[in-house]
Amino acid sequence: MPRPPLPPFTRESAIEKVRLAEDGWNSRDPAKVALAYTPDTVWRNRAEFPRGRSEVEAFLTRKWNHELEYRLIKELWAFTGNRIAVRYAYEYRDDSGQWFRAYGNENWEFVEDGLMHNRHSSINEHPISETERKFHWPLGRRPDDHPGLSELGL
Repeated sequence: MPRPPLPPFTRESAIEKVRLAEDGWNSRDPAKVALAYTPDTVWRNRAEFPRGRSEVEAFLTRKWNHELEYRLIKELWAFTGNRIAVRYAYEYRDDSGQWFRAYGNENWEFVEDGLMHNRHSSINEHPISETERKFHWPLGRRPDDHPGLSELGL
């Protein structure tokens, strides 16, 4: 089943694809998010290398069981043909109440039906205090009027 927007990407369709990915991840629904990837998707996420939708779903389940109150913002960095590069930041707290902000870059490669086949992610994070948080919206989709990464100085 096609997953628009489809490659080759224009600036507008790449921005839309990035926002749809952000919205999906902010749902924190591993089964739903996994459907955006090809059945044989290949990932690199820090030191983990999930292969296929079932491993991606298991990875995301573990992730969001640990990263509580997860909120993510993605921003288009570059695009060409069937590839998109993004930068992103997310905030979460662990089960002890410690807040973190993570920063990362992703390189995505899509197949013709708009599903992502390759996802390569580099991430670093650091602890922050609750007062340093910048992502203050109810869990779920980031409101359209909430600032993005550039507007937040990130």
